[in-house]
Amino acid sequence: MRFFPSLACLSILLSFGSCSTPVARPATAATSDAGWTDLIDPDLSQWDTYLSFRHQLGYDGSAPVDANGNLIEPIGMNPEGYGVFASAKEDGVDVIRVSGEVYGCLISKETYADYHLQVQFRWGDKKWVPRQDLLKDSGVLYHSIGEPGAEHWRTWMLSQEFQIMEGHTGDYWNQASSAMDIRAYTPEYLMNPMADATQDYLHIGEGGPYKNYCLRSNNYENPHGEWNTLDLICYGDKSLHIVNGEVVMILKNSRYVNDAGEVLPLTEGKIQLQSEAAEVFYRGIRIRPLETLPADYAALF
Repeated sequence: MRFFPSLACLSILLSFGSCSTPVARPATAATSDAGWTDLIDPDLSQWDTYLSFRHQLGYDGSAPVDANGNLIEPIGMNPEGYGVFASAKEDGVDVIRVSGEVYGCLISKETYADYHLQVQFRWGDKKWVPRQDLLKDSGVLYHSIGEPGAEHWRTWMLSQEFQIMEGHTGDYWNQASSAMDIRAYTPEYLMNPMADATQDYLHIGEGGPYKNYCLRSNNYENPHGEWNTLDLICYGDKSLHIVNGEVVMILKNSRYVNDAGEVLPLTEGKIQLQSEAAEVFYRGIRIRPLETLPADYAALF
């Protein structure tokens, strides 16, 4: 299935990083905007759920074991009785609560390419081991392929990440063997690359010199407890990360390295929403197809 974006304001953009914040408005089951498909309903019928482990402090990427050294199996797909993912009504709107207590994700049942995804989120108050003394964390993982558990935390599918994290919403992480080229400043010493529309592209992720992480250009997240609107534009091998109306990252050449060492395009896949030891709420998740990349967006590349 192929899909398209709106920017809840296609006119929000584009002078890079200088546009007004769009009005956050939740999607409803009967949206009046042509082309949108809502991805939340009371039964979460468009999503599978996956839970891996209750990760502990000091986790180093090794397979988790119990006190006797026996391997612990991940909880698995669509388990019952855990309550990590739940849907409820808030002011008449479907809202997903992700407790964060167990590492895992919602995984879209459909595969998408060439789309605009819009997601609204706000933070809850709870945090769990191993992030009790760290920032609240979640994320939208896109172009997700293969099986869960492919990366360091043995939880998520090979994918590209639009980070959701206190003060860092819009950052990029690769998951497993993925990579992207991102307009960013070249880092020095212990610094991380930082996205900027004026810079050339850096190879971030598998096979690159700058590891697997790039900072967003700036922090545009709203205060704790307020809703934020994220827009993810994906067209071909290109993507844009947009936070509350501000383009915070320009990415292209989405790809991954397979088991044979071949570099292959990564331009379609499922969508994952992370559970990562922090309580987070989602609403207004909707998607629509892009038949072409609008000229204002294309000019950023």
